Amino acid sequence: MTNHYPLMIPRAKSTDGKLDVFAPFDRSLIATADTADAAAIETALSTADSLYRNKQAWLSVPERIEILERAAEIMQQRFDELAIEAAREGGKPLNDSKVEVARAIDGMKLCIESLRTETGDVIPMGINAASMGRIAFTRAEPIGVVVAVSAFNHPLNLIVHQVAPAIATGCPVIVKPSGETPLSCFRFVEIMREAGLPEEWCQAATIKDRNVSTSLVTDSRVGFFSFIGSAQVGWMLHSKLAPGARAALEHGGVAPVIVEQDADLEDCIPLLAKGGFYHAGQVCVSVQRIYAHESIAETVAERIVTEAGKMSVGDPTLAETDIGPLINPGEVERIHEWVTEAVEAGAKLLCGGKKLSDTCYAPTVLVNPPDDVLVSTGEVFGPVVCVYSYSDTEEAIARANALPVSFQAAVFTKNIDKALEAYAGLNASAVMVNDHTAFRVDWMPFAGLKTSGLGIGGIPHTMHDMQIQKMMVIRSPQI
Repeated sequence: MTNHYPLMIPRAKSTDGKLDVFAPFDRSLIATADTADAAAIETALSTADSLYRNKQAWLSVPERIEILERAAEIMQQRFDELAIEAAREGGKPLNDSKVEVARAIDGMKLCIESLRTETGDVIPMGINAASMGRIAFTRAEPIGVVVAVSAFNHPLNLIVHQVAPAIATGCPVIVKPSGETPLSCFRFVEIMREAGLPEEWCQAATIKDRNVSTSLVTDSRVGFFSFIGSAQVGWMLHSKLAPGARAALEHGGVAPVIVEQDADLEDCIPLLAKGGFYHAGQVCVSVQRIYAHESIAETVAERIVTEAGKMSVGDPTLAETDIGPLINPGEVERIHEWVTEAVEAGAKLLCGGKKLSDTCYAPTVLVNPPDDVLVSTGEVFGPVVCVYSYSDTEEAIARANALPVSFQAAVFTKNIDKALEAYAGLNASAVMVNDHTAFRVDWMPFAGLKTSGLGIGGIPHTMHDMQIQKMMVIRSPQI
């Protein structure tokens, strides 16, 4: 029997029907969910705003820590269930989905650690005539109502990154998960409530009507907007935020990697293949553009082909699967169009370049596609890796920097000077040395620059953004 999820908005009703949720691999119906209309969203905003305004009823730090601890324990108890359901609804292979669940649980613990260790500041006083007889300090308070709009590609861990910090900092939160992968979000919200979080503090809803979604994000009662998704949508919504609302936007990139001629290819190639084909390339910092020195470019490309040939494409719920489906058949068609354009324009196709089914695409390696085709200028978000040859590092850096996106980048070299040259020259928020561009741990800063985003992700950094530092100045003759 197909699961059905009612609105997770207390006391709300909606006349907007339901959403069907399909498994991306075989397109089977796996669940349905009620969708929120304008009246339901108004109820959610009114509830959240009332909670924030009633400071006497705010959850204390010990209460929040206890809830987070219980939730982490429940998630650990349901580890396998969460992993297989995330794989089924999102298409990420089971082994990688298990890593996602482990990261999500660790994210909960990071929230607790941050609550226990983050402090305010002491502001210097008594250092001139005006500040004599005074002391000043700050402490953190919640910024207000948080609205989180999430993406499909990490259906549990992205929700943890957006919602758990809000709960930890004491912000009422309303979350809109991706309509293609809402189930992990609903399970997480259920777990938070089971752990003791009053249901009004974390509300969740899928929304069909784009105007209703926009009205949720841009309402004057929203204090902080967290967005993960396309740049076009993110910047549009950011432009419509109410005055004073803060935001964090995480969009995509077209991640560049420079492979110098002295790189250790035995170490490098498996990392590049994993970084390019992980989750069928549906990762915002997936390896996409590899600039390899002309003396080794052909070898790099051919060895990535060899790695691709070892990878099994298919059902993401099976342990032996390395590459799962694209999120929907439309993405398979789009990616094939991009690859076809590149080949017709002169790119050399070494492997892949074909649809394996309506939902799966073969891991693809292209050599020297022109700089103006879509696989060179846009985020493929599919299992496609492009290898370009270059003659000197300065050229590679200039080509890597040619696009209006800027996220994570990488360089492979044994030469410290080359590594530092790339670090200094690449437009990126992070440069990995001898590692792929998709490396991430959940406490590190994770930031898109230029059109790739705004603000800094990562659990402690998100918590910081969801708080204000409120200062007290005390004047006394005894100071």
